[in-house]
Amino acid sequence: MLQTLYDYFWWERLWLPGNLTWADLEDKDGRVYAKASDLYMTLPLALLFLIIRYFFELYVATPLASLLNVKEKTRLRAPPNPTLEHFYLTSGKQPKQIEVELLSRQSGLSGRQVERWFRRRRNQDRPSLLKKFREASWRFTFYLIAFIAGMAVIVDKPWFYDMRKVWEGYPIQSIIPSQYWYYMIELSFYWSLLFSVASDVKRKDFKEQIIHHVATIVLVSFSWVVNYIRAGTLIMALHDSSDYLLESAKMFNYAGWKNTCNNIFIVFAAVFIITRLVILPFWMLYCTVLYPLELYPAFFGYYFFNVMMTVLQALHIFWAYLILRMAHKFITGKLVEDERSDRDETESSEGEEAASGGGIKSRPLANGHPILNNNHRKTD
Repeated sequence: MLQTLYDYFWWERLWLPGNLTWADLEDKDGRVYAKASDLYMTLPLALLFLIIRYFFELYVATPLASLLNVKEKTRLRAPPNPTLEHFYLTSGKQPKQIEVELLSRQSGLSGRQVERWFRRRRNQDRPSLLKKFREASWRFTFYLIAFIAGMAVIVDKPWFYDMRKVWEGYPIQSIIPSQYWYYMIELSFYWSLLFSVASDVKRKDFKEQIIHHVATIVLVSFSWVVNYIRAGTLIMALHDSSDYLLESAKMFNYAGWKNTCNNIFIVFAAVFIITRLVILPFWMLYCTVLYPLELYPAFFGYYFFNVMMTVLQALHIFWAYLILRMAHKFITGKLVEDERSDRDETESSEGEEAASGGGIKSRPLANGHPILNNNHRKTD
């Protein structure tokens, strides 16, 4: 049974066009071809990335945050209360009004005090500014290096200037070491993002980020197996061209350099729109949808690859909508915030303290940061 499934999964007609077989892609005469077994090494490389990231955030990003004067805003902690803590952990972080009244009777606090306790408790669970800065620093460093390396890999290739040459001789196209390592490193990095997603800063587009990471891993892996290497390197470099700008804008935002952050954000928005909504659909998708049909009939791999490309394009449109909405608010002079951000809730100290019978007036808490929140990659 398992052997049958294995044979069907690797059936040449699913992966390769025409009458080609896997034997046509075996190494010979000094020419090396992509193999599915190459992808196994991306998993240990992903774990290595997590280790490198840990030390980078500890010994590079943290001192850099101190150098840029990244400061945490004071957060008032919720006082210990077993009754409210139990409800918070088991029933929900935002109790309804009827639940607030019940908890008020059980805990001996007023309704206002219960609501304030839950606000402070939710703020405690939100990621710190330093955590956001370190994550943005790590991603900025990788995306910048990946973009530079990717351009070095493809800029001297004829298919960088003539899209038809992407398919010249396909699928009998050998690979070179720079293409191999570019693929392995990019794929390993996205595996590491998927592995760390539970501990990274969560945003309102958390589900879209999961879809993006999975779609990217599937697309990159599949393009390697079916030898779409030339198209794959172009698409990866295209995505990396804007990601490092976003992460650098976040870093300056967390450091309080608002004007620098805003200027970089505008550049990022322009690059994102041009690369993801113009070049990707009208050049890259055109290249992967139409040009292959001039050489061979459509097959499953052709359809699967382009469906996954369409999924990524849909995510780009979603993120472009958020970016344009932020850009509109910025241009019109309104306060601009990340549409995906999850910022600290403020406390209306006067009203709450009056309701609780006075006492020391607590200062408002506000840890939402204009323009951008952490983590990403609108892409890929």
